[in-house]
Amino acid sequence: MDRMPNLNDLYWFAQVVERKGFSEAARAIGAPKSTLSKRVAALEQQLGVRLIQRNSRNFVVTEIGEQVYRHAAAMLAQAEAAQDLAQGYLSEPSGTVRLTASMTTAQVALVQALPRFGLAYPKVAIALHVTNRPVDLVQEGFDIAVRAHYAPLPDSELIQRRLGFAPILLVASPGYLKRRGTPVQPADLAVHDGLLTGPAILTEVWRLQGPAGNAVEVRPALRFAADEPAALVAAAIAGLGIARLPHSLCQSHLEQGSLVRILPEWSAGGAAITMLTLHRRGQLPAVRALIDFLAEELPPLMGLRDSADIPAPAPDGGGRRLR
Repeated sequence: MDRMPNLNDLYWFAQVVERKGFSEAARAIGAPKSTLSKRVAALEQQLGVRLIQRNSRNFVVTEIGEQVYRHAAAMLAQAEAAQDLAQGYLSEPSGTVRLTASMTTAQVALVQALPRFGLAYPKVAIALHVTNRPVDLVQEGFDIAVRAHYAPLPDSELIQRRLGFAPILLVASPGYLKRRGTPVQPADLAVHDGLLTGPAILTEVWRLQGPAGNAVEVRPALRFAADEPAALVAAAIAGLGIARLPHSLCQSHLEQGSLVRILPEWSAGGAAITMLTLHRRGQLPAVRALIDFLAEELPPLMGLRDSADIPAPAPDGGGRRLR
């Protein structure tokens, strides 16, 4: 024999033997009986041996035919195993996923969640980019963005997955409150030291909404300002003043007693937390796995709640201003 037998002919032969006849095999695999007969005959001619003794009434696999069948069956099993391996590789999450999130999200949640994801998916590499500026996923090549936003996100080609609502609290240290007293109504904040955020610190206004839906605005005195929430947490713990901070950054300090919530019956607003991804990228196993993982892990880590449970903050320009 000068060359390897036709592997397709070995497949047809194995199907005929397994089903104990040409007619049965033809019906099972949807191939014409004449095709099976021709291919088995061609295999016999190439091998130079009779594999099946057949006539109108009898179907008998020869001794050499039994041996050839065992090798053919083993070959087909290996071929199926190779196919399963390839399909498993394609379906198993692998490759690099590029993720972008704010500093707060990274510090509070991602530093805990991503290592767990890495252990669960060893073939996935994660490239995390931390920034508080808006990121264009399409132009900058990111797969996933986790964003905190106060207004609804505009319609776009991005898929949005809402994770929950992050409430904002008014907090101060016990030492500060002992020195300066505890505010009992929003108007009291106007004579307290404020720990402020953002570039417009001289005009920053805190908008609060009461349990009855009444909205007010107050402008505390500037004592310390920073565009990094962790710096404001440290300043609040040190006793510099009252801060307006995300619940996720305050939770552990409130539990430890290093911070105390001020005016707990009043809502200081909050932000929606949403995951964004491109439709075509979100179909990749690695990207999909990280999206599903973060959707489950981030809400408890960030103290997210259903937005229906949180009173909406007063809109810009709305409410009664307290100076």
